[in-house]
This record gives sequence, structure tokens and C-alpha cells, in this order.
Amino acid sequence: MPCVLIIEDDAEIAALQRDYLNMAGFETLIKSDGSEGLEAAQSADLIILDIMLPGMDGFEVLRNLREISDIPVILLSARSEDIDKIRGLGMGADDYMQKPFSPSELVARVRAHMARFERLTSKARNPKLMVRGLEIDREDRRVFVHGSECSLTPKEFDILLFLLDNPNRVYSKDDLFERIWGLEAFGDSDTVVVHVRRLREKIEPDPQKPQYIETVWGAGYRFRV
Repeated sequence: MPCVLIIEDDAEIAALQRDYLNMAGFETLIKSDGSEGLEAAQSADLIILDIMLPGMDGFEVLRNLREISDIPVILLSARSEDIDKIRGLGMGADDYMQKPFSPSELVARVRAHMARFERLTSKARNPKLMVRGLEIDREDRRVFVHGSECSLTPKEFDILLFLLDNPNRVYSKDDLFERIWGLEAFGDSDTVVVHVRRLREKIEPDPQKPQYIETVWGAGYRFRV
């Protein structure tokens, strides 16, 4: 079973987390001290970390942890200041919840972050993808079509990789604009149409009859496998 490390000095709150996580099928380990929690981190698949800890506080634990591990961390805090959330996320936390919290929501977030981390590590283990003559190298950001390399812009590569990582799912141009451009998304989502057209011209044998990136009329685009 996946193991969740709970670093929390309030025994009642720690027990509540443990009970809900155990019922959801997780193994749990509780540490009430930051230093002990950091030492136990190597045994965990995810950490629920309280900020206000005696001795080494949660921020210091997180800072030290990120030097040796990238496992998911959910911060908990009784304080409502946005600065704590901003600081924690900036230091590498994956999520932030304020006390009092919903135990069922905490379990849902644990599941989501574990699943996301597993997908990311799985991709890292398989840096190259091949589909019907199309080869993508994640690490070097290179694309080959039937052995011949084609030059893609950064955004064209990101669109291709995103669709390939989510095969047969349809994404509208607005979805792709938000996911690919992200915080830079201050333009027009019609730019996605232009990028997809140029991408097809580079990777499709016949851009008018695409075999990789299909248009689902009225819905968006999908990578067909």
C-alpha cells in the first residue's frame, strides 16, 4: 500500500488524518517533530506537513526535503495568511490546505497528487514515445517522422506532447490555450488553430487528411491512437 507520512504535532488532528487515510487504503506513518519527519520521508510516497511544528517548522522541513526528494507534499496550516500559502508553494509544496479541513477532501487530494506523481515518474522512465512512425524525445525535445527530424517551435512541441500524453481525448482550442500557454495566456485562443495547422504541415504525410492530430468538428482536437 502507498504510504502517507503525517508530520503533525497535534495528536488529535494526526489521528483523524490517519483514520481517514487508513479507511481509504493508505498506510500511514505519524511524526510529531519536524526533524523526525524529515528522517522518515524516505519511507513515504506522500507527505502531509503541518507548518507550525516545534523546533524545525514545516517550511524548514520542506526546504530540506526538496534538496533530496520531489515526492508530493501537502501543507496544512491553521493560519489564514496568503503569504504562508505563497511561500509554501514557492518552496515546492504541491498543495495547501487550511485548518479546519475536510478529511474526505484531504483524502481526495492525496489520491490526486499520488496519481499525478506516478504519471510524471512514469513519463520520466519512458522519455521516448513512438506512434506509427512518429518519434518524440521528451528530454531533448526532438521529433522525428519516419526517421527524419522535423523542427518544431517550443509551443508546437508542447501541443504535440500534450495531445500525445492524453490520447483520444478531445480538447477545445480554449483548453489547449490555457494548458499550453498557461500564465502567458493573454492573447487569443485562435492562435492554437494556427499552431496546429503549422504542426500538421510538419508531421502529417497529408495535412489535409491528418492521421495524428484529428479535428473533431465543433469540439476541438485529439491525438488518435
